[in-house]
Amino acid sequence: MTRALVPIRDQEANKDVAAMLWGVIQPAFLDVIAWDHDRKVVTFPQAHPRLGWSACVVRGCTKLTTLSSKLCPTCTRRWTATNGQMLEDFLEAAERDWRAIGIGDCVVPHCLRTWTTSTAQLCHTHETQRAKAGQTLAKFLKTPGLIGFPPFAPCLVAACTRTRCGHKPSYCQSHLNRWNTTRRNEPSTDEHLWRRTTSAIAENNLVSLRGLPDRVLAEVLYGLQQRTHHDVATKHHELRPFVDRLRLLQVDSLDELDPESLSRSDRRLHSTMANYAYLVCATPESERHKDVWNATVFGHSGTLRFGEISQPWLREAAKRWAFDNLPRRRGDSGSMSVQFRLNALAQLSTSLRLQRDDHGDRSATLSRLDITAFTNRMGYLVKQGELSLKSRAEQTRVLRNLLTRMRTMGLNRPGEPLHGLPDEFSLGAEDMPDFPEDAEAGRDLPVEVMRHLCEHLPLLDGLARRELRVAIELLIDTGRRPDEVAKLSWDCLERDGDGKPVLIYDNHKAAREGRRLPITEATAALIVAQQERVRTQFPDTPSGELVLLPTPVANSHGRKSLGAMGIGDRHREWVNAMPPVLVPTNVTDNGVQVTKMLAFDTTRIFPYAYRHTYAQRHADAGVDVTVLRELMDHRQLTTTQGYYNVGQERRREAVDRVTTMQFDRHGNRVWRRAQAMLDSEHARRAVGEVAVPYGGCSEPSNVAAAGQDCPIRFRCIGCGHFSTDISYLPDLERYLADLLRHRERLAATLDADEWAKNEAMPSDQEIKRIRRLIDRMKGDLDDLTDEERAQIDDAVGIIRSGRAKIVGLGIPRIRQPLPDIRPERSA
Repeated sequence: MTRALVPIRDQEANKDVAAMLWGVIQPAFLDVIAWDHDRKVVTFPQAHPRLGWSACVVRGCTKLTTLSSKLCPTCTRRWTATNGQMLEDFLEAAERDWRAIGIGDCVVPHCLRTWTTSTAQLCHTHETQRAKAGQTLAKFLKTPGLIGFPPFAPCLVAACTRTRCGHKPSYCQSHLNRWNTTRRNEPSTDEHLWRRTTSAIAENNLVSLRGLPDRVLAEVLYGLQQRTHHDVATKHHELRPFVDRLRLLQVDSLDELDPESLSRSDRRLHSTMANYAYLVCATPESERHKDVWNATVFGHSGTLRFGEISQPWLREAAKRWAFDNLPRRRGDSGSMSVQFRLNALAQLSTSLRLQRDDHGDRSATLSRLDITAFTNRMGYLVKQGELSLKSRAEQTRVLRNLLTRMRTMGLNRPGEPLHGLPDEFSLGAEDMPDFPEDAEAGRDLPVEVMRHLCEHLPLLDGLARRELRVAIELLIDTGRRPDEVAKLSWDCLERDGDGKPVLIYDNHKAAREGRRLPITEATAALIVAQQERVRTQFPDTPSGELVLLPTPVANSHGRKSLGAMGIGDRHREWVNAMPPVLVPTNVTDNGVQVTKMLAFDTTRIFPYAYRHTYAQRHADAGVDVTVLRELMDHRQLTTTQGYYNVGQERRREAVDRVTTMQFDRHGNRVWRRAQAMLDSEHARRAVGEVAVPYGGCSEPSNVAAAGQDCPIRFRCIGCGHFSTDISYLPDLERYLADLLRHRERLAATLDADEWAKNEAMPSDQEIKRIRRLIDRMKGDLDDLTDEERAQIDDAVGIIRSGRAKIVGLGIPRIRQPLPDIRPERSA
């Protein structure tokens, strides 16, 4: 029986693919695996770091094991059965107790036949002669006139490299035994098919590729080469059953295999080998016409899927747009961004398919009504809980931009996929749903949460390798994006002209390489320690090729870095493993809004949140927006300004809380019973007060003049229009200390006129007034419970961070210190 016929066109295509693959298979790699082109056998080298193996250490055992193990599987089972015997004691007494597997040449000189058994060491003919003569092997080999015999014909099993066991049988002895068993158990077996599909006899580190079509053979060899090149280990005992599976299924290419029909080990081999072979032949021009794109062909990672877009005209337009857009994408998430937009098109496609009689296949018949149907369906999905408000707003805006871009690309011209699509089939500004209020608020993490995370960094030592902890600490310290930290080079630390440490990193998102970020000495010490570990782990790799955070997977030379996705997964495990942290949270209790200490939502703790926290931390400390733009490596100032925005709701709650601890100039507390300010009261404070040193002024003429028309300038503490609140307590304490220090210096001055001293001397009344005001504030704070005190502290922090950005009335601004989230290190 012959192999099923393959169409001539497919045969030619398979030959072309095989030729392309052989063109990229390196002769040096074929030498490494001792490729025998005639016998089509791969020999796995013993000492190779990714292909290597070890010999079993049991005396007389010739089986193989992995590099990390001393015993073969058979001897391992024997040792395990001893119930705890020390390995050294087992090896001292153990010997091989199984029959040898394999073949050898007859020991008679010039005899080209194989032995019958390893004990006899003679071919069948010579063993028969020796037995008839009744001689020992040594005496038989000295027999005069002893001659060798030519080999028998090759075994007819396609995968077999052995010769037949005699003139009459068609197979080697092992396959003859296997065929007799098969014929006895399954009499209807097609012998010709059996010859093509049965596996070769396993021989230690040899893997036979005989019986595979030329294209499949080339795909396997090239896949093995690329796996080895990318530091992925492949063992002979893994490749052999995979090849046997290919031979059994009689496929003409790896693409014909159904991954679901394979074992887990075979599936891994198939996935990588098929992908490597595919990329050799694929081009952007050929890939763009398919419904599933391998993004690697376009310089990205992952896949792009167009199958959810059912209308042919819309699917073709989506492909044209994606082909045009992909070159503009940068970073590891480029294909993910494109797929997100394709998902928005899929939502439109689903709406058309479900709500139109023609399923949306005729673009010329679409109208404004179909857009309205789509927007209503998006609202329905939100109501059903299948879509969030944020996703609805994002996808609607994305879809609007896509339809506009497709038209500007000329896809509505004659002959193009959108030709005839009515102009009214478009989304306008009025169709855009609002984003949820304060959608961007809360992406930074509170100081209490950051302290909690830093206190539990030691948990990472038990969950993952040291590289993960270093990565997370760098994310916290530097505010870089996860992929920027993951791909740091080994020599990422430099010193500037003043000897201060600088981090060198690549901004992959904006395609800006060699960016420089000033860092603290504590962060620099963290990097230096990691550099030493990496240098010790990979001593033979040049420093210029090393990465700072090497992955433990398939990375024998230290050139492959951790992936951002891997950091995210292990980071989530770490966050879930630590105890909860309590933070002040606004809740409604019996219709009244109150603040309680509740567990922080851990879903808000993810690697990218550290970047927002870093930015907000510096913005709250009063770092100028232009400086923060440089720290964040933003191109647009408006991007950085987003980090300066404290949510209006959060600010209002803070004002409400602090207002309950407001004082007049005499230290008398006002608004004692206020729970929350009304809208009118918020408005009155906004237009009826002006900021003055250490509080606010409500004197009408001064308010109208924006604080520039006060006759007792900078002596507000003695004015009846002055009021302050608990958020100014640190400023009042510093001011009091300054007054006392100034008075002592004036008293010690000898060469100044008396009138000058009296004019400059702080008055006792002012000092007394400020001291009494401070005492009243502290006294009221002491009366609060711990929970109320925590709420006030949080509100004060919010208000002071907002106040730090307001230019004062000629008073020098003092930069607020960065929050101390790591007491054991400098901020």
